[in-house]
Amino acid sequence: MASWAAAGAGPAFPQAEGGGAAGPRGGRFPFPYTPYRIQEQFMEALYGALEAGRVGIFESPTGTGKSLSLICGALSWLRDFEEKKQQEEARILAPEASGQEGKTQPASAGPGHPESSGAAGEPEWVTAFVQKKEEQDLVDRLKEEQIRRKKREERLERIRHNVQLKYAAKRKRSEEDETKRLLQLSKEFFSEGDGVDVLEQLDHNEEELILAEYESDEEKKVVYGLEADDDDLEEEHVTKIYYCSRTHSQLSQFVHEVQKSPFGKETRLVSLGSRQSLCVNEEVQRLGALQLINDRCMEMQKNKHEKKSHEENEGKKRRVSRTVCPFYSYEQMQFLRDEILVEVKDIEQLVALGRETKACPYFGSRYAIPAAQLVVLPYQMLLHEPTRSAAGIKLKDQVVIIDEAHNLIDTITCIHSAEVSGSQLCCAHSQLLQYMERYRKRLKAKNLMYIKQILYLLERFVAVLGGNVNQNPSCQAVSQTGTVLKSINDFLFQSQIDNINLFKVQRYCEKSLISRKLFGFVERYGGTATAVKTNKENQKLAGLQNFLLTLQQGPNKEGTPQSPPMEAESDQLRTASPLMQIEGFLSALTNANQDGRVILNRQGTVGQSSLKFLLLNPAVHFAKVVEECRAVIIAGGTMQPVADFREQLLSCAGMDPARVVEFSCGHVIPPENILPIILCNGPSNQQLEFTYQTRDLPQMMDETGRILCNLCNVVPGGVVCFFPSYEYEKQVYAHWEKMGLLARLAAKKKIFQEPKKASQVEQVLVEYAKCIKRCSQAGGQMTGALLLSVVGGKMSEGINFSDDLGRCVIMVGMPYPNIKSPELQEKMTWLDRTMPRAAGQAPSRVLIENLCMKAVNQSIGRAIRHQKDFASILLLDHRYARPATFNKLPQWIRERTQVKPAFGSAFAEIRKVRTCILDTSTKTVSHCTHLYFSQTFTLE
Repeated sequence: MASWAAAGAGPAFPQAEGGGAAGPRGGRFPFPYTPYRIQEQFMEALYGALEAGRVGIFESPTGTGKSLSLICGALSWLRDFEEKKQQEEARILAPEASGQEGKTQPASAGPGHPESSGAAGEPEWVTAFVQKKEEQDLVDRLKEEQIRRKKREERLERIRHNVQLKYAAKRKRSEEDETKRLLQLSKEFFSEGDGVDVLEQLDHNEEELILAEYESDEEKKVVYGLEADDDDLEEEHVTKIYYCSRTHSQLSQFVHEVQKSPFGKETRLVSLGSRQSLCVNEEVQRLGALQLINDRCMEMQKNKHEKKSHEENEGKKRRVSRTVCPFYSYEQMQFLRDEILVEVKDIEQLVALGRETKACPYFGSRYAIPAAQLVVLPYQMLLHEPTRSAAGIKLKDQVVIIDEAHNLIDTITCIHSAEVSGSQLCCAHSQLLQYMERYRKRLKAKNLMYIKQILYLLERFVAVLGGNVNQNPSCQAVSQTGTVLKSINDFLFQSQIDNINLFKVQRYCEKSLISRKLFGFVERYGGTATAVKTNKENQKLAGLQNFLLTLQQGPNKEGTPQSPPMEAESDQLRTASPLMQIEGFLSALTNANQDGRVILNRQGTVGQSSLKFLLLNPAVHFAKVVEECRAVIIAGGTMQPVADFREQLLSCAGMDPARVVEFSCGHVIPPENILPIILCNGPSNQQLEFTYQTRDLPQMMDETGRILCNLCNVVPGGVVCFFPSYEYEKQVYAHWEKMGLLARLAAKKKIFQEPKKASQVEQVLVEYAKCIKRCSQAGGQMTGALLLSVVGGKMSEGINFSDDLGRCVIMVGMPYPNIKSPELQEKMTWLDRTMPRAAGQAPSRVLIENLCMKAVNQSIGRAIRHQKDFASILLLDHRYARPATFNKLPQWIRERTQVKPAFGSAFAEIRKVRTCILDTSTKTVSHCTHLYFSQTFTLE
C-alpha cells in the first residue's frame, strides 16, 4: 500500500460561513507526494471557497501541479461534506432508532388554556402538528436516501470484489444480447403493396426518409432516449463536482491524475463526451460528422420506442421494420453504468468497455451521473443549456470547476453564435423543396405546414442578402456590398418573418429530425454517381443533382485548388446537409433582442455572402450556471487580466461582488530561473513601438532582425518569436530575406515558420525538436533552432516549449485586435452602453487592452513548464512598461520583470542568467551551452 504524504493546512482562505477556518478533516490534505507551499495555499483557498459557496477565479501557472491541487483540494472538501451530511442524518434519525422520536413537545399552552395561539395567530396544536409533520417527512426522506445509498454501495461492492461472477454475468448477457441482435439484423425491410395507390408506392428503403407524424409539445411530451420504466434514471443526484476543460485530451490527462491521486480508488468518476467520441456503432461512426452522428443516433432511439406500436399494428397491410441500435440495450447499459462507477476510467477505457459489454458508452455514462461524485466533461457540454439538459446534468447545489478557462468568454460567445452562407441557404431550400414534392402525399398536414414555414424562412434570408432563392447563388451578383449590423428584432422585421414563431420551428427541427431525413434524401438522390430511374418522380430530382453540382464547382472558371482532406467533413456538411447549419442560426435568433446582433455580410455574390448571429452578452448564458450551483471555480494557468471575468461574466450575470474571490499563486521555479525583460530600444537605439503606423517601417523590421541575431548568438537551444499576425510575420520574413538578415540568422539557428494549416503543425514541431536535439549533441556553429510563430495561432496555446525547446521567448510588439472589425466594434459599443467606466477608462478601451494582454500572457507562458526549467522572456515594445499594461502581466512574471531602456544592458542580463543557474546547480551542461559562455560576442 502506497503511503501518501499530507500537506499541513495553514490559515484557510476564504473563511467558511460561521467564522471558523475552512480546512480539511484533520487539517491535512491527502497528496501523492510532499506538496509545494503554493499547492498547500491553493488547496486551502479552494477548500474555503467551496465551503463558503463562493465563485472563485484561481490562477496557478503551468508546472505548479494545478490539476493535482484541484483534485486533492476539491475531493477533500467533498469527502468532508459527505461525512458531515451523514453525521447530521444520523443525529436526526437517532431519536427514531431509540424510539424517542416525537417525545420532545413544543412549549404548550397547558391545561386550562386551550385557546392559546402561536405566533401566526394559529392554535398551538396546529403549529405543533405542522412541525411534527415536517419532521416526520424529513425523517422519511432521509431513510429513503439511506436505503438507496446502501443498495448502491452494496451493488458496487459486489461488482468490485466478485470479479469472476462479474465477467460470467457479462458473458451470459453478451451472448443473449448477440442472439437477439442477430435475429433483429436478419430481418429485411419489407412492404406489402396490396391495395396501395401506385403513385404512393415507394422503394422500401425510402421508408426511413419519411417524416413521422409530428405532435407538438402542447399535444404530447415525448423524451426520446429514456425508457418509460427506467426507475433508476430518477435516482437522486448526490452532491458532486463537475470538472470541465476544453478538449478530450485534457480531460483524459485529468482522469489519469485522479487515478494516481490518493482518491483514485474510492472516487466514483464518470467521463462524459460527445457521440463522436463515445459511439461504438460502426455504422453510425462511419457518418463522420458530429451532427450526422447525433441525428442518426436519435433516429435509432426513436425507432426503438416506436417498435412496440409497429408490432401492435398487425392489421395494417403495410408494415416496415426500422433500424434500431444494437448497443442501446437497457440491461447492458445498466451493467456498464455500474462498471463505470466501480473504477475510474477515461474516455478510451470507457469505449473499450462498451465494445466488450456490447453496451452504448454514450448513454451508459449518462446513467452513471446521478451516483457519480466527480463528472468530467468538455465545457461546451456544460455551458450550452440544451446539451446540458439532454445529458441529464443537474447543477442545483452542485460544484462546477472550469479549468483552462482563460478563453471562457470567447467559448460561450462561440457556442451561442452561428453563421450561414448564401450558398447554404439556397442549397437547403432546393433540397427541402425537392423533398416535399417527392413525399407530399405521404407527409401529414403538420409536417407540410412546418416545411413550408422553413422554406419561407430560407427564401426571406436569401432575399435579405439581395438574392433569389430559385437561382444559382454563385451566379447572382450583389448590388450593394458591405457589412450591416442589425438588432434581432430589426432583422426579423426586415426579413418579414416576425409573424413566424421561431421557437416552434426550432422545436420542430429538433424533434422531427428533419435535417437527418433530408441528408438521407440527398445521399440517395443528390450524388452525381447515383443511378436515377427514369420515371416521372425521379426526373424531378435531376434538377437537384445539377444544382448541387454547380454549387460544388463554384464560380471560379480558372480552377481553384481542391479543399484539403482535413476539410472534407465540413465540406460534406456544407453541401450535403446545410439545413443542419441553418438550424443553429434559427436557434440563435431566439435570443433576447438586447443580447445579440445579426451581421449581414454582403460580398461579391449571394453565395459568398453570409448571415451571422453575434452574441454580445455571454453572461446571460453563464448566469444560470452561477445561480444554480453551490460554488463555481474558474481556474487556469494564466487568468490575467481578470477584469473581463468579473465584469463581462459575473457582474453582468447579477453576481454579488462579495461572493467572488480571487486567488493567484507564484511559480515553483527559483527567481533566477526566469528573466522577463521589457525592452524599450534596440541595438541601434531605435525606439521599439510596433504600432500599425510604425511597424511596417524598414528600420523597425531591421531593428527586430538585429535583436534576434544578437540573441541567437548567445541563447542555446530553441528561440520562439511571436508576431502579431501571419501577415506581419510574412512581411518581416520577406524583408529580412531581402536585406540578408535571414542568412545571418540561419547561420546560427535553423529557421522554422508556424504553418497556417493545423495538420502541418505537428510535423513542424517534430522537426524543430529534432534540430535542437541534434545541435545540442553535435555542437559546432549551429546552436539550435528559431521558430517564428503567431499570437493566437496554433502554437500560442496548448504547446509546451519546455527545456531546450524554449530557452527564450520573444514577443514582437503588442498584438491588439483589429478594431475595424464590425463584430468587435459592435461589442465595444455594447460595452460602453451597458458597463460603467473603470478607473476613468471607457469599457471598450479596457476590452481592447485586455484582449491584447490575454494573448500575450498565453504566448509567453509557453516557456517555463516545470520546477527545473529556465528561460528568458523579451517583450519588444516600450508600451509594456506603462503601469496599466504592466499590471496585466501574470503576477509570477510581473514580480521578476526588468524594464531595460537600452539593449546593451538587457543583452548582458540574458548572457548572465544561465551563469547564475550553473553556480547553484550540479547539472551537466551541453556543449553548445559551454560554447555560449566561453566566447565573447559583440553587439551587431
